[in-house]
Amino acid sequence: MATAVKIGPDDHDRSMSLEEFEGGDYDEGFRYELIDGRLYVSPQPDLPENQVEEWINDKLKQYARRRPEVVNFVSSKARVFVPGRETTTPEPDQAAYHDFPLHLPKRQVRWQDVSPLLVVEILHRDDPDKDLVRNVALYFQVPSIKEYWVIDARDDADRPSLRVHQRYGRRWRVIDRAFGEAYTTRLLPGFTLTVDPHR
Repeated sequence: MATAVKIGPDDHDRSMSLEEFEGGDYDEGFRYELIDGRLYVSPQPDLPENQVEEWINDKLKQYARRRPEVVNFVSSKARVFVPGRETTTPEPDQAAYHDFPLHLPKRQVRWQDVSPLLVVEILHRDDPDKDLVRNVALYFQVPSIKEYWVIDARDDADRPSLRVHQRYGRRWRVIDRAFGEAYTTRLLPGFTLTVDPHR
């Protein structure tokens, strides 16, 4: 009986099909994505970054409970399929959906069938270009994504900053908010995010 070979950081940039990617046996401690048919390996978030991720997840889920007609599902394990490219499935730290098919049996819904309204990434100090460069381009290619938020907690997870990419015609409009400032958006009526993970 053959033993499955573990896939780990040394396999970064390895060519893979979606089937191989979904059936892989992966070393723990890393995040794995399929970008243009190649494996992309990045570090798992450290605890401070994870705490910031949980904070924004909580804010979005609270909003979804109040306004399910705007956001009806929030995930920290989403896979976004980018159209028009060889298999490309970035996995944002958070994704919020407007029309997630909650009425269907769970086993009938695949990531290929849904696409988020909003995605959020928490910057990692060891791989900032993934979220500041690569994903800026990839998420713009997904028509359903109206905003892409990047939370920078690299210097101090207690005092992060926020960069918002808002879809504006054929480009992103960029809005920056420093620690302690508030962000509101027409995308999420009635939602205010104060950039402070203690609030």
